[in-house]
This record gives sequence, structure tokens and C-alpha cells, in this order.
Amino acid sequence: MSHDTLDFRSVEVGDALPELPIDLTVSLIVGGALVSRDFTPVHHSKQAAQDAGMQDVFMNILTTNGLVGRFVTDWAGSDARITAVSIKLGTPNLPGDTMTLTGAVKAKDEGAGTVEVEIAGKNAWGNHVTGTVTVALPTGA
Repeated sequence: MSHDTLDFRSVEVGDALPELPIDLTVSLIVGGALVSRDFTPVHHSKQAAQDAGMQDVFMNILTTNGLVGRFVTDWAGSDARITAVSIKLGTPNLPGDTMTLTGAVKAKDEGAGTVEVEIAGKNAWGNHVTGTVTVALPTGA
């Protein structure tokens, strides 16, 4: 077990994760769409986004999902394993804003050795993403 990974026994319901502010740039939004093979024009063409009624390109759900995973594993450690993700998108993530991810342990499953983390990613408009992530943690046994 890596020294930086949380032990299941040391985590309690209500434990808060450290906030993670993410600067939203055109490069992050376009790069995330392209690396996830999402070629929908509104995620990489400002003109296409404007034609669709938005002021600029906006983040796709695959990039959001990746950032949520990073948020939880940065907290849990390198030997933790995400077993489930359930997220819902709200307000769009646009360039020039910041999304701040927050979270807290909502539940523990002793039998599975997992914790359920409730997350939210908020930008200037409100919640961009909400949901839960289930993560398996080593027990040290």
C-alpha cells in the first residue's frame, strides 16, 4: 500500500475532501473534448457554440467526469480504486471561470471496503456537476 493512500478504517462519514479549484480555459475545454474523442462542434468551435446560443465553447461531460475522478483520487491516494460514478450536469463550464470541486464522505460500506463521496463542482453560475463517487480503499489488513 502506498503511504499516501487513505486507509478505509481512518475515513469517517462527514469527512470533507480538500477543495479543488480548476481554472477553466479554452485549452482545457477543447483539449478535454478532443482527447475524449468528442468532436461535437460546441466543445471546440466558439462560432458553433455561439450559433447554439452559448457565448463560448463549453466543457463536455467526459472531461467533467475525468476531473471528478481526479478530485476523488487526489484525496484518496494512488492505491484507491473508483468503483462507481454517478454525476449530473447543471450549469455549463465556460472559459474564464473557475470550477471549485468540493466533497464529503456520505457513507461507508464495511463489507465492500468502500466509501461513497458526495461531490459538487460549482462555477459562477451555480453547480456544474453534482453526484457521488464510490471508492474502494485498502484496509491495511
